[in-house]
Parts: sequence; C-alpha cells; structure tokens
Amino acid sequence: MNHLPLLPVLIPLFAAALALFFEHRRFGMLPQRIVAWTSLAAMLAVACLLAREADSGRIAVYLLGDWPSRLGIVLMVDRLSALMLLVGLLLAVACLLHACAGWDRRAPHFHAFFQFQMMGLNGAFLTGDVFNLFVFFEVLLIASYGLLLSGGRGDRLRAGLHYVAFNIAASTLFLIALGLLYGLLGTLNLAELAVRVAEAPAQDQALVQAAAGLLLVVFCAKAALLPMYLWLPETYTHAPAAVAALFAVMTKVGLYAVLRVGTLSFGAAGPLDGFAWPALLLLGAATLALASLGVLAVQRLRALAAYLVLASAATLFVAFALARPGTVAAGLYYLAHSTFAGAALFLLADLIRRRRGRADDHKDRIAALPNRAVPGVLFLLVAVSLAGLPPLSGFIGKLMLLEAVPAGPRTFWIWLLVLGSSFMMLVGLARAGTRLFWRVEPWPDATPERLAEYTPADALAPAPSRPLETAATMLLVGYGIAMALAAAPLLDYTRAAAAQLQAPGDYVQQVRGTVPVRREP
Repeated sequence: MNHLPLLPVLIPLFAAALALFFEHRRFGMLPQRIVAWTSLAAMLAVACLLAREADSGRIAVYLLGDWPSRLGIVLMVDRLSALMLLVGLLLAVACLLHACAGWDRRAPHFHAFFQFQMMGLNGAFLTGDVFNLFVFFEVLLIASYGLLLSGGRGDRLRAGLHYVAFNIAASTLFLIALGLLYGLLGTLNLAELAVRVAEAPAQDQALVQAAAGLLLVVFCAKAALLPMYLWLPETYTHAPAAVAALFAVMTKVGLYAVLRVGTLSFGAAGPLDGFAWPALLLLGAATLALASLGVLAVQRLRALAAYLVLASAATLFVAFALARPGTVAAGLYYLAHSTFAGAALFLLADLIRRRRGRADDHKDRIAALPNRAVPGVLFLLVAVSLAGLPPLSGFIGKLMLLEAVPAGPRTFWIWLLVLGSSFMMLVGLARAGTRLFWRVEPWPDATPERLAEYTPADALAPAPSRPLETAATMLLVGYGIAMALAAAPLLDYTRAAAAQLQAPGDYVQQVRGTVPVRREP
C-alpha cells in the first residue's frame, strides 16, 4: 500500500512534538526553526508527489488501520485535494518565513501551533470521512486559537474571544448534524453516504435534508458567508501579520467542504442533487456586494485586506454554486490566486505599518512613508491582482469565470455583480494607495487638533527593517506572477479537477471497491 497520503498528517504531528521538546530556553530558537523548515520541506515534497500521482486521474485511497473502507478511517487524494494541499503548503512557506523574522520569539509555542495548524489543514483536505473532517477542523481551529491569542491583549484578545466563541458554536452544530446523519444512514464515509442518501427511504428524506442543511450552515460559517461573516473582519484585522496571512486559506477550507460534500455525498444523482446551490448563489452574491462596500468604507489597510478575503470567498461561492464544469474550474484557479494575493496584502500592511510608526496602517492619519519604493511596487502588483486587472492572475481567474457563466437574462446579473464589485475594489485599493504612498502632506480640511495628534516626530518613528518580512511578501507576489505565466497548464489541471469532481461515481466506486490488505497469519 502507498503510504504517501498519510505523511502530510504524520509529519507535522511529529514536528509539533519536537518543537515542544526544543522550547526550553537553553536551546534557543534555532532548533525549533530547523524542525519547522524541515517539516515544511518534507510536506512540500510529499504534496508534489501526490499531485503528480493525482494528475494521472487515479484516486488514491488509504485505509488507515487497515480496516474495511465502510467502517474505517479513509484518506483520499484526487486532483482537488492535491491542489488544496499544495496551496496551503505554499502559503505556509511565506508565513513561516515572515514569522522567523522575529515574531516567533514573542509568541509562546508558535512553532508547535503552526505545525498543528498544518496538520489540521492537510487532514481536512485529505479525509474521506465527514467525522474525521470534524476532527481535523477542530485540530486546525484549536491551533488557530493559540496562534491568534499568543501574546495578545486589548482589541486582539477581544476579537480572538469572539472568534473562539463563534467556532465553538459552529462545532457544536457540526456534531449535531453528524449524529443525525449517522443515526439515519449508519455511516459517515463520504463515498458510502453518496450511496445511502440515494437509497434512503422516503420517510427519512426530510431528516436527511435537515442534516445536510445543518452541515452546509457549518461549512458556510467557516467560509464567512452572509449572515455568518461578522467574525472575519475583526479577527483578521487584529491578528498578527503572519497569522492573518495563514488564515487567508481558512475560509477556503469551508468552501472546499461545501464543494466536496455537496457534489459527492449529496450530489451523486440522489434526491439531494443540486440541494441548496440556488440559495448559496444568492447568498454568495449578497456577501460579495457587502464585502465590496466594506472595501470602500474601512480606514485601515489590514481591515481592507480582511474584506478582500471575504470578497474572494463570496466570488468562489458564486462560481461553485453555478455548478458548471467551467465555473468550478475557474473558481479553483481563482481560489489559489485569492489565497496568495490576500495573504500578500496582510504581510504588506505589516511592512507599511512598521514604516509609519504610530500612524500605523490607518489611511486617515498623516505620516510620511520612509523607504517606500519596494512597498509601493509590491502594493501596485497586489492591487492590480486583487482588483482583477490584466495581466495578473486575478484578471485571468475572473475572465475565465465570466466566460463560463451561461448566457441568458437570468445570469446577466452575475456579470454586473462581478464587474461592479471589481470596480469597487479597484476604487478602494486606489484610495488606499493614494493616501498611504502619495499624500504625506496635510490635506486642506485637516483640523489643527488632528494635525497636532500626529506630528512628524510622532509619525516618523519606524521600526527596524526586516529583510525576511519583505522576502515573504515578495514570495507571495511571485506566486501570483507565476500563476499568470503558467495559466495554461494550471487551468488544464483545474478543468480536469472540476470534471473529476462532477463525476462522483468514479470516486464512490474507487473508495467502496478498495479491499484492505489481508496478511497471512
């Protein structure tokens, strides 16, 4: 049996234990960083091997514990899970590089939490069982609590407690949905659910639909869909830069769960085929409109980045809810782009904040920006990408999405929504760039009291420059440029992933037909 699917879960688990062992101050930070980078390099190597194997079209199934597939713990690798695995790990490289500039010294147990976060993310993308999806959700959430609250106080502590309370409530609802599903169908395996949902007796259909609805509510809460988005802007705004950048993939975990469970367990030509997609389309559109207004309204660059993450999740809901191979393929490409570009803006906001001293990243505060050439160029590239302007990856993703939207009066509003939201994002990013990089002199309507609050001596007290932080931001921007240059093969891969995802029969047959290895006594 090929043991590669298990390694993305085991490697960070053992790395977290080693990081805890080396936390004693007599060792210093170097051993922890060596463990972290070694673990990340090993996970990347395994993810590349899994992606190459998945690109052949074969679905790899790993029966953990060598139990029968309908009862045991199943890990599964197809094109979609391999793509998500690579996106999360590439993002983690830049986040870890940024943290190693010095923030990891100030955050207790940072490297252990970071490895547990990667374990939870990797497991969520690889699991073939809804209960273990819950388990890996909890692993990554508990690690995210530690990363968010480490050394926090004031606004970060308040936002962190709201984040914890919200996710505990969502997890409780998740357990209720799982209990209802297991009681009705006798399994939580994704492939087996697809069969049993289709065969459920008529008297149980309403309860099965209720359980499916509860699951979708949980997944949409993780993805910050309206009206369950309130936790995201405050949490991401007050999180440390490296943590906020890593959290850019957290909403994508909820989207992945919606896509996987919705197309496989409830979409395999059963009575729930197409369940809730129309509602998710409308809610995604409303969330996108709201997030675009937030981009125009906020006064902090980090808050602007948070609303752009929300807007990207809403765009993906629109793409996936259309449930067409072209829109799903474009959405998968846009998913990778928006993860890297949104994370880059969080790291860039931290670079600007450090250079502006007490003026921080507030757009309405008057302060010069020393050494602004590099941040200015990076901001231009990120803004062009996030607004969807050519020639970067954001333009390619939105163009492919609009091209795949079926023509007709019922879908014309999607064109207006996507183009209108892109224009609003462009205006919000242009205003931020103008105020942060160009307007360093007092504007005419500034009051004397406001000017006295931010004197040049107060505003121009920048923190020391850290090359690793700049390098991490440049790496994320480089990912976006590479996605634009390699758009053709990437889109070929996402088209194949979308086609595989929308043919769940192959997945069901592969998982249900897998026979555990029997060893002779």
